[in-house]
Amino acid sequence: MKSFISQLIKTIEEKDSCSVVGLDPQLEYIPDEIKKAAFKKEGNELKNAAKAIFDFNKQIINIIHPHVGIVKLQIAFYELLGFWGTKAYSDTIKYAKKKGLIVIGDIKRGDVPHTAEAYATAHLGVVKFNGRQEISFEVDAVTVNPYLGSDSVFPFIKLARKNGKGVFILVKTSNPSSKEIQDLKCKNKRIHQIVASQVNKWGKDLIGKKGYSSIGAVVASANPNIVDNLRNIMPNSYFLVPGYGAQGGRLKNIMKCFNRDGYGAIVNSSRGIIYAHNHPAWKKKHGLKDWQCAVEEAIIKMNKELKEAINHNKGNSS
Repeated sequence: MKSFISQLIKTIEEKDSCSVVGLDPQLEYIPDEIKKAAFKKEGNELKNAAKAIFDFNKQIINIIHPHVGIVKLQIAFYELLGFWGTKAYSDTIKYAKKKGLIVIGDIKRGDVPHTAEAYATAHLGVVKFNGRQEISFEVDAVTVNPYLGSDSVFPFIKLARKNGKGVFILVKTSNPSSKEIQDLKCKNKRIHQIVASQVNKWGKDLIGKKGYSSIGAVVASANPNIVDNLRNIMPNSYFLVPGYGAQGGRLKNIMKCFNRDGYGAIVNSSRGIIYAHNHPAWKKKHGLKDWQCAVEEAIIKMNKELKEAINHNKGNSS
């Protein structure tokens, strides 16, 4: 069984892209043609909305899969539609896997050990009953909240090791109030530095290809000094970097997430890619037409910018 980190790096190399496309569907931004088709028949509105989301996701995947190898699904946008939304989540995962994409389930789970085991099994393991077994969600990796402590994280790490999966642990998040907890000092260290040290320790026995671990970290910060410090604390961790594009993630800060070898980070953009047709420059030129072209143009542009920045970063190594 291949490890998650081996699959991840192989995919990055094959697609020549460290970009991640976030499939965070919001019905109000989905093109009207898709919504009209989904709501054509009267019936359960949650079911119709979920159909629109899945149809939209399929079209997005068809556009992006030649250019990127990784997608990330924020589960909240699916759960708000109840059963039908969860089905759309599962169906999207299966379709993405069919197209050869690595799928990250952005679930941010974290709970007491017994509950954490259930979450981990649902998203990274195999559910067994009556002598049979089934996979609930076929993702390759998940995001995990560590703020209940190590026993809330270990069930995910255990199944990652057993099933060749990956875990990205929240270390520094991009929301403004994250500093209220993550930047507090404890024994002359910030909380996010303490968590980073734990992530580095937890990932030591899952280090694989090119010296990186299947246990990674979610790192987002507008402060380049924080990013640089976290990179030093976690030299073997792959960073999942959110916020590129619509959330204002700056390229110069994002580059500090990478090591000098050009590896070490994958960078997510959600709204900036899947809703590129709503960007003022595109709307001014095309209106809301040709939305598929807007998506493809946006991911090609992102790939180009990241590649140029990574090469510049490598060239400045000494």
